[in-house]
Amino acid sequence: MAVKIRLKRFGKIRSPFYRVVIMDSRQKRDGRSIEEIGLYHPLREPSLIEIDSDRAQYWLGVGAQPSEQVLALLKITGDWQKFKGLPGAEGTLRRPEEKKPFEAPESSSAPKEAVTPKSKKAEKPEEKAEDKAEEKPADEKAAAEPSETGAEA
Repeated sequence: MAVKIRLKRFGKIRSPFYRVVIMDSRQKRDGRSIEEIGLYHPLREPSLIEIDSDRAQYWLGVGAQPSEQVLALLKITGDWQKFKGLPGAEGTLRRPEEKKPFEAPESSSAPKEAVTPKSKKAEKPEEKAEDKAEEKPADEKAAAEPSETGAEA
């Protein structure tokens, strides 16, 4: 059986990602694979390349032939150089920069009050509502007292 190491495509239109797989050479591109040994996301910056080095070395050792694109990926990760015994086995794979968590500025430089003062219009309705709330109970008591006095007379 002729075994190949090649890419199996996944993803939507214009947003592909691939799995690096071991397949029989007679299978379809997205057909049944023997083993999945890695991932390749070309649209990320830098491109994500994850290949299980031990499994790649094993399959290369038993005669699996990489496709052109997988050969380029193996050279980037350094697995091809390790297999052939060439210098540069560490590879040239670029790692993404780690994202730093957000750090708030020091409290001494931060303003203590709001930058823009609250508008006076926003304060007036609150004051009016409080005034009306205070007036209603007084009016109710006054209205209740004459009715009681009227009932007594």
